[in-house]
Amino acid sequence: MTAQTGNREMNPTRDDFMALLTESFEKDDVYEGSVVKGKIVAIEKDIAVIDVGMKMEGRVALKEFAVNGKSADLKVGDTVEVYLERTENAMGEAVLSRDKARREESWVKLEKQFNDKEIVTGTIFNKVKGGFTVDLDGAVAFLPGSQVDVRPVRDIGPLMHSPQQFKILKMDRRRGNIVVSRREILEATRAEQRTEIVARLAEGQITDGLVKNITDYGAFVDLGGIDGLLHVTDMAWRRVNHPSEIVNVGDTIKVQIIRINPDTQRISLGMKQLQSDPWQGIEAKYPVQGKFTGTVTNIADYGAFVELEPGVEGLIHVSEMSWTKKNVHPGKIVATSQKVEVTVLEVDPNKRRISLGLKQTQENPWDDFLTKHPRGTIVEGPIRNITEFGLFIGLESGVDGMVHLSDLDWNKQGDEAIKDYKKGDNVKAIVLDVDSSKERISLGIKQVGGDPLATVGSIKKNDQVTCEITKVDDGGIEVKIAGTEFTTFIKRADLSRDRAEQRPERFSVGNKVDALVTNFDRASRKVTVSIKALEINDEKQAVAQFGSSDSGASLGDIFKAAIKKKEGDDK
Repeated sequence: MTAQTGNREMNPTRDDFMALLTESFEKDDVYEGSVVKGKIVAIEKDIAVIDVGMKMEGRVALKEFAVNGKSADLKVGDTVEVYLERTENAMGEAVLSRDKARREESWVKLEKQFNDKEIVTGTIFNKVKGGFTVDLDGAVAFLPGSQVDVRPVRDIGPLMHSPQQFKILKMDRRRGNIVVSRREILEATRAEQRTEIVARLAEGQITDGLVKNITDYGAFVDLGGIDGLLHVTDMAWRRVNHPSEIVNVGDTIKVQIIRINPDTQRISLGMKQLQSDPWQGIEAKYPVQGKFTGTVTNIADYGAFVELEPGVEGLIHVSEMSWTKKNVHPGKIVATSQKVEVTVLEVDPNKRRISLGLKQTQENPWDDFLTKHPRGTIVEGPIRNITEFGLFIGLESGVDGMVHLSDLDWNKQGDEAIKDYKKGDNVKAIVLDVDSSKERISLGIKQVGGDPLATVGSIKKNDQVTCEITKVDDGGIEVKIAGTEFTTFIKRADLSRDRAEQRPERFSVGNKVDALVTNFDRASRKVTVSIKALEINDEKQAVAQFGSSDSGASLGDIFKAAIKKKEGDDK
């Protein structure tokens, strides 16, 4: 060794120091909190002694090297990667962990796969609140219960401890949180399969399918990897209350593809389309006014449905159920499964509707009433109801007749005359008109006794009549024209020519008075009489016959002469 060499070894230069430093960095990094490589120097029972360099050794349980439940196949001299937690513990050994090393390796790998949107493989190994835990090659992820399958899974046993594919939904390394989904993988796979299957299907195609599930509104049918909906209305031409009446889970059925939605890939199926349409030629089979027998299938507030044949139903509207029972629920007239005879009222093949009548199969009580009680017949019955426009009288056959206010009394106003009646009173009336199409019977009470105006006979305006006083009040007197049934009213002002004598109290009921007819209008049924007008008329006649006051005779003399002549004529 030369002096120069010896001096370099004893006094290393700056270059020598840098060379040593570089050599140390070329060795495996040995830092706490990092993954390092080590060599197994000994295996003691279930512990592996590992040298991680820098004169540091640590112990790791062999079970940490087990993968998917399989024990590790290790031997002395093997190189392994472990996580260095601390360089020295109380015993002077390095604290190592294979689990944490695998976890660190997995996080690096998973972050790359997450960023690249790649599918990862893992194993479901435990159940926790709200879901399950998944081993992603050392990293533990959370699998929510809703993300296990496309449909709720009752038994997850077959999926446990077996490799499954997952999609990473979320990663947070700082919190050590990973959320994965198996459902999205399945949905993506199913979407691809559905696209392929849908491409092979066509509307109108007939195929076999397997009933997988039944709901209230229909059945889901597996068409070989894709489900179609068989709606309850497309199962049969007849009314189907529940799909279970037609199909059961597990049945293999023949269906026709009705519609395919290319956007949603939803498929609508039908069974009734494979059968002949019973509505074909419906108008010829069920002509209007024809009578047929059917079965009541359903009852609603507005009427009852009647099946005329499988697949053909008609509706009896509540208004067509009974001639006389109005505002009654259809369930009180007919019952489900009851056989009924009906009349076809209307057929609409386009809307697939048939209107039926139940009451039309029975005799119309208004026609029956008219047959037994023609116009002019007097009938009798109790007052069922009193309204603002008249009375309703109960008649035989369960029908009612109406007496309008104007037909209550010849002389009284209707709103006054109706006060003389009360519900339950038995009254007589005359049949004025019957309209069976409108279910209406018009009656009259005042007509029962005849029209008093008809008894007036040939009386005309300016005739003198004798009247019998029937009523006295402050406004005048009510009188009946002698020889008739007609009454009229003489106002106070028409009681006398002399204003002092225009006092109603000087008259008494039963007395007779003479009066002059001042107005006679048969159209308005108005006859007006006046005592005052008669007195004036008598005066005019006396003056004309016996002279005038201009001749020197007083009015009294003229009246005396007229009276004497009248008395002479009477003799």
